[in-house]
Amino acid sequence: MSEHEGAALASAEAQVAAARDDPAARLALLARTYHGPTGRAPRHLPFRRAALSFMRWQAHRGVLGPLDASPPGSVWWRAINERLLRDGCEAVALVGGLAGEPSSQPVRLWLEFIARPTGRNWYRAHNASIVGAYLEHRGLADAESPPERFFMNVALVRVLYAHALVGAPSLALGPFAPLGRVLGDPRVGMAGVFLSLRRVLPNRYPLALEVDRYVADEQRLGRLLDYAVIVPRLQRLYEWSAVELGAPRLLELVRDGNPVYAWPFEERHVWSSLHMPRVARVLERATRAR
Repeated sequence: MSEHEGAALASAEAQVAAARDDPAARLALLARTYHGPTGRAPRHLPFRRAALSFMRWQAHRGVLGPLDASPPGSVWWRAINERLLRDGCEAVALVGGLAGEPSSQPVRLWLEFIARPTGRNWYRAHNASIVGAYLEHRGLADAESPPERFFMNVALVRVLYAHALVGAPSLALGPFAPLGRVLGDPRVGMAGVFLSLRRVLPNRYPLALEVDRYVADEQRLGRLLDYAVIVPRLQRLYEWSAVELGAPRLLELVRDGNPVYAWPFEERHVWSSLHMPRVARVLERATRAR
């Protein structure tokens, strides 16, 4: 591929590189992609809310900070974020007329979203970029602490589930499926509950406690959704997502209904709770697929 033929990808990489050590610049770059190549894309702007919810949470934790800061940012989280930014910028550049073919399946899905901005198309593009980044940067995950690696899996599960609310509501909510498209619509505030992750994951980086301490704390703080609704359908969620995103390797990240991204299957006990409150058991039964 000549330099001219890859102009769209080169432009995207240059924009990401310019924002690399400035979390605020990363956020601004993400926001600009929803304005399109001409600066005016009114049908895309409503989806900016959900995208910024996910990235603001990362910036607030400190994981996007420079590597020479004190404390430093996370090499893994920065790489995941850069993949999302690069894919979006490349798609906008292609639509704007820069030369090149889509460099990946996620970029093709971003082009589909740009052409037809629906909730399901947004999730397909966004989550394909996230899943692609997880797979691409698996080696970097090993340098993170055990609790951080645990929460990498929680974050992935949450974004996949938010997508299923819109794309496969019967899978996500069983008999309450009609509520799925409303709860998961990325254009409204409820989607931010699933994508900001502030009520689920610790808000600071790096993490200093053991995994079991965080799990216990999060249960007390109300991770009813995770244990009562999402965990019982995890295997099916990953299988559906792999097909929906055109990412069969996603199935490498789950085993017998247990997330295993940089996490040993032998420590799968963290994905179950023996002491769920009664309301959680009621919720599990109520949302069980018939």
